[in-house]
Amino acid sequence: MEGALDQPVLVLNRLWQAVNVIGARRAFGLLAREHAQVVHNHEDDFRTFSMMDWIDFSASNPPVAETETVRTPSRTIRLPRVILLTFFDKLPCKELKLTRNNVFERDKNSCQYCARVLPREQLNLDHVIPRQFGGKTTWENIVCSCIRCNTRKANRLPHEAGLRLIRKPARPKWRPVISLVLGNQNREIWKDFLDLAYWNVELEE
Repeated sequence: MEGALDQPVLVLNRLWQAVNVIGARRAFGLLAREHAQVVHNHEDDFRTFSMMDWIDFSASNPPVAETETVRTPSRTIRLPRVILLTFFDKLPCKELKLTRNNVFERDKNSCQYCARVLPREQLNLDHVIPRQFGGKTTWENIVCSCIRCNTRKANRLPHEAGLRLIRKPARPKWRPVISLVLGNQNREIWKDFLDLAYWNVELEE
């Protein structure tokens, strides 16, 4: 079926920690090179399969839905939903980029001067130290502000406009790459391997 090989597959490292989400096509490549095994869960019984074992398992346990399979000229193979890497045991990290959305995320869509939570289209980004005074575009100098406070502050320092930051802006800590990949995605088929509360906790530097 077209699109089946683009289905998302959760990748676990050797310690059974979720580290990435990839397409089924890439997952089959890892399985074929014996760099990973399929993880299958049935009634809390977790089993791992090599590529050849998974092909045999697919033949004797066909899934209910056609969309859960990939067809080759000679056989039908179940789509893996979770794979376990054979060698990799680290948690890859990626630094959060300084983007408009990520600043809104860090500041929880709230103005850092008046604390009002607003829709993103009603929020601006503000340089705490204005650029004309040498303020740089960095995590430590950019905050989320409402249009009213932004207009009031203009090109002044906060105290000159009678404003005070509710918290000092800081660069977010590094996070496991899985939390960036998943975003708000919460797949029922991965619930045994994902504790989103755990993944969304910022790590200590």
